[in-house]
Amino acid sequence: MIELQLDEVRRLTGPSLLWDKPGAIIDVLHSGIDPQQVLFSLQRWTQNLLAELGWQHESHCYRLHEHGLNLAISAPLDALYGACDALELAWLCCASELQDQALPAWKSRLDEIRQALVQEQNPALLALVEAAKQRQILCLIDDDELSLGMGASTRCWPLDALPSPSDVVWSTYHAIPCAMITGTNGKSTSVRLAAYIAQVAGICAGITSTDFIRVGHTIVDYGDYSGPAGARMLLRDKRCELGFLEVARGGILRRGLPIDKVNAALITNVARDHLGQYGINTVEELAQIKFVVAKALDDLGILVLNADDPLVINQAQNIQKSVCWYSVDEQNTLIQQQLASGGRAVFVRNGELIYHQNQQFEYYGQTKRMPLSLANSAVHNIQNALGVVGLCKALALPDKAIRQGLLEFGRDPQDNPGRCNIYHVADCQVIVDFAHNQHGVQAVVNMVKQLPARQIIVMFSHGGDRSNQDIQALTETLTQLNADLYIAAEIEKYLRGREPGEVPALSKHYLLQRGINAEHIMICNTPLAGTQLAISKAQHGAMVVLFVLEQREEVQAWLAQQMTTDSTFKGATQ
Repeated sequence: MIELQLDEVRRLTGPSLLWDKPGAIIDVLHSGIDPQQVLFSLQRWTQNLLAELGWQHESHCYRLHEHGLNLAISAPLDALYGACDALELAWLCCASELQDQALPAWKSRLDEIRQALVQEQNPALLALVEAAKQRQILCLIDDDELSLGMGASTRCWPLDALPSPSDVVWSTYHAIPCAMITGTNGKSTSVRLAAYIAQVAGICAGITSTDFIRVGHTIVDYGDYSGPAGARMLLRDKRCELGFLEVARGGILRRGLPIDKVNAALITNVARDHLGQYGINTVEELAQIKFVVAKALDDLGILVLNADDPLVINQAQNIQKSVCWYSVDEQNTLIQQQLASGGRAVFVRNGELIYHQNQQFEYYGQTKRMPLSLANSAVHNIQNALGVVGLCKALALPDKAIRQGLLEFGRDPQDNPGRCNIYHVADCQVIVDFAHNQHGVQAVVNMVKQLPARQIIVMFSHGGDRSNQDIQALTETLTQLNADLYIAAEIEKYLRGREPGEVPALSKHYLLQRGINAEHIMICNTPLAGTQLAISKAQHGAMVVLFVLEQREEVQAWLAQQMTTDSTFKGATQ
């Protein structure tokens, strides 16, 4: 039986996996039919409708994948909504044709699209964007405003009141240094550590992340701002002197890169996470998404890469950029190649973090003295520190600030909230972490296994949009702790189609399959309730590990209230 499904149509505003042009993209799913037949029909209808709109000069590209295809068309910046409508109409015609059904009234629908395009047109916008491009001035656009410049030089105008390029004093607009940080894990830690180092250097650094936007010490707004909206808000902030942009997979796939030029980029790692969305079904394809950030680097830009990650290494073979490799192992083949050629490298030698370039070595201190390393038990955080050093050197931040930042970051929980924050409560040690995929959970598990504990209690949750296979893998990873008690907590906010209680019940089932005794498994209805239960069961010298995907603020506030007056508060990051 033929199945044809429109998954999504959306605007592309920045460089993306398929290409670097603005326009629209459609994601379609199909089964029971020859993929080439679907592609041919969709291409034909797309080209037909573009010609009807007078857009013969616009182009298209496509990508086939296991379950369907993505097809993108280029379009003027003042016609992106109309481009989405045209693509959707092309698909409706295509699907009807392939299923031998009557075609929709496409000509009348096309007339409606033409009328909407007249309303959408904004020649002043196109003129100003082109003038800014010629002068290499950053131009940011949203549904309401256009801005020129970055940081202190920024100025915004409403889209219906734009100046003529001849009336703009172009010399008043300037760039600030910017970097993009992406990867499966460690992104938030990296942007926060990098910003901390910049602030030590006296620079008002701003960050975007999946948790918030911050400029200096001020939180601008809370929420997931790892896409273009966050970048616009940050780079338009007149206080911002240097920007660290966390760029997540979803943002790249939905809209493309937030800006098309940065001074440096960091890719922390690539691991299985959120597969099956937007036609990305393998970790190898996920690696391609992460490497889209390299498109924003010019010939002077530096790409900082993890030499301990096989997927990163493999994908790096497809790019031609100046690379700084980092590794916890000085004998790593790529590090040795960099040392021999005079290239950029960051590594650990005899427990000390070292940066190399042109046969010159900079020493940044013993990793065990860095709070985020937890006395070297948090290897993943040592990797984060190595990547950040490479990024900071690419941005020419002073060595003194890098050393000081590494020795200070993580002492206070507010340095990196939700990433391996450690509390001492009622004679037990409590670790709070946001890890939510197998790679991140494994990193925390590896760390905990190196720490002394008379008893181990672990509380965890899974989102309902995870497959049963992913839930099983995540749950089984936790059994490596040989915990005395496993607490599975419900996350009502993230049921995402599952029945209440279904996900914790699955976790319990998988724990039982691994031989965990039923009396060592408990279920709670919220992470906060799970936290309170875990602490109530903790004995003297216990290690309580809390994977908190929701209610992080409530959990951390409750734990802070429980801390004894003489307890110390350490911090590490994930």
